[in-house]
Amino acid sequence: MSKIDFGNYLYGLRKNCGLTQRYVAYELNVSNKAVSKWENGYATPSLDKLKSLATLYNVEIDDLLNLIDKKDVKITKIVLTGGPCAGKTTALNWINNYFSDRGYNVIMIPETATELINGGVAPWTCGKPNDFQSVLIKLQKAKEESYGNAAATMEGKVLIVCDRGIIDSKAYVDELDFKKILNGLNTNEVQERDSYDAVFHLVSAANGKEDAYTLSNNTARTETVEEARRLDDRIISSWTGHPHFRIIDNSTEFEEKLERLLKEIASFLGEPEPLEIERKFLIYYPNIKELESMTNCSKVDIIQTYLKSTDDIERRVRARGIDGHYVYYLTEKKKISGLKRVETERRLTKDEYLNLLMEADNRLHTIHKTRYCISEGNQYLEIDIYPEWDKQAIMEIELSSEDQEVKIPKYIKIIKEVTEDDNYKNYQMAKEMPKMLVKKAR
Repeated sequence: MSKIDFGNYLYGLRKNCGLTQRYVAYELNVSNKAVSKWENGYATPSLDKLKSLATLYNVEIDDLLNLIDKKDVKITKIVLTGGPCAGKTTALNWINNYFSDRGYNVIMIPETATELINGGVAPWTCGKPNDFQSVLIKLQKAKEESYGNAAATMEGKVLIVCDRGIIDSKAYVDELDFKKILNGLNTNEVQERDSYDAVFHLVSAANGKEDAYTLSNNTARTETVEEARRLDDRIISSWTGHPHFRIIDNSTEFEEKLERLLKEIASFLGEPEPLEIERKFLIYYPNIKELESMTNCSKVDIIQTYLKSTDDIERRVRARGIDGHYVYYLTEKKKISGLKRVETERRLTKDEYLNLLMEADNRLHTIHKTRYCISEGNQYLEIDIYPEWDKQAIMEIELSSEDQEVKIPKYIKIIKEVTEDDNYKNYQMAKEMPKMLVKKAR
């Protein structure tokens, strides 16, 4: 069992006993912070403290020791999506071979739509197109749960690769119908979209490699080149807003395209270490109505709280979502150079998030912002709107390499680049926010 999972287990035992962290700390003669670190996976109790915890929580010490002795399993679930004739089938084989050779247990979840259509269940055989998408999503969720349960029994690093994900269905129905389908399944778009750790989109050959476009390798496909282009754009728009969404275009030959895909996935997984490469710009306040009317733009609200940090590692928690539906993350960053930072991130439960808020650095202001995520060509832009500003905003562009060309959209007006300007780092802005609020009030 991983330290994080063991910490969650300790947290559950304490809650079941109706005890506070302060009470446990007092009984074991440790600090509140020590108990918090145990429950959040940052540390493991010593043997004598484990014995005391077992007595306090009325469990057997051997049960706790057995849980600790189990080998760690780290599960990452990604989506490989794309337009028609994008190279997904070949890419899946490459991913399987590449990461299996690097010590991963690779689990491939087959494309659900193709399974259904080849089995005689299709949009044209169901009563309505929405009926097909509802059936598809139910089956997709069941498959992901079953494969996830299997992954949990494995050891070491496990990579689950979904050949398309639940949000792909949004490209085939209108937005209101998609919400109705998810509501009928007692879920929502934010929850489903962000249940995947990362999403990688392969652009259809219909966009840039028309001579290579063919339907011969997939009998379930019927789209013309023009239909494929429109579908490709709709799929990209559907996934726009995911915290880690990458678009792999057709700017190179096919093999190089797949090599870029492998590089993006490896970088995300931290092979050899997770690097975040981005450029940041101070821009004039954008036209919000224009952004919200764009089909390739998605809006999310973010509440970002900085935690007390140690060893020069910046720690923060975020609530990210829209319309009251949120997912929660813990992020830790360590700077390597001006553009590069080692970044690790993990998903939190709501209880974990609320628990970590107790470690908030009270010297820093909690940042509230609205983020507009835009897929523009092969670039992924994020525009942050702060309630304290009415004349400017921040735009970030995530890159796959430091020398990647940046293309600024015509509707964005740059004031200056602030990539290496500490004054525009979120951490520094959290320090200055109270001063900004006072200044604005005057």
